[in-house]
Amino acid sequence: MEKHDQNEIRELLDRIARINTSQDWAGDINPSQRAALSYLARANRFSRAPSQVATYLSATRGTISQTLKALARKNLIVEHRSQADKRSISYEITEKGSATLMSYSADGGMANLLSKSDRVDMAVCLKKLIRSMLKARGWRSFGVCQTCHFHNKNAAGAYCSLLNEALTANDAQHICYEHKGI
Repeated sequence: MEKHDQNEIRELLDRIARINTSQDWAGDINPSQRAALSYLARANRFSRAPSQVATYLSATRGTISQTLKALARKNLIVEHRSQADKRSISYEITEKGSATLMSYSADGGMANLLSKSDRVDMAVCLKKLIRSMLKARGWRSFGVCQTCHFHNKNAAGAYCSLLNEALTANDAQHICYEHKGI
């Protein structure tokens, strides 16, 4: 691929991201808060610690810490401390947080501007690009639990062989920090 083509793709993706997030400033939360809230809504119970949010969003832990505190003050998420290790914190999205996210996606956004086949093609290309970028940088994939190498099923149901934990149907449908592609 020509260097010009690579720069053009980067600039186009940057422009799309900026256009998309520009609308996020109009609501009760800023674009960073919306991104963190969206991640928490899509992450399984093993993947909601501040460091995991920071890794997923490619942000600093300090920035994410402040973002999560702001979301908690707005009652969009709640903090849970581990019973086993009081230093360990995870977050869960509240009903108000879910409603806030739904209000941002109610109009369908930019997805409605493309035909269904174009949306499918674009999603396939963008997922491939993200996987390639993460792999090239040695970063985590954060894939959906049920597509993970460690996701297994037995007579009792699904379980994670890495964490040695039983999985709920909800866990299997959500993003996992420990994901390893097959």
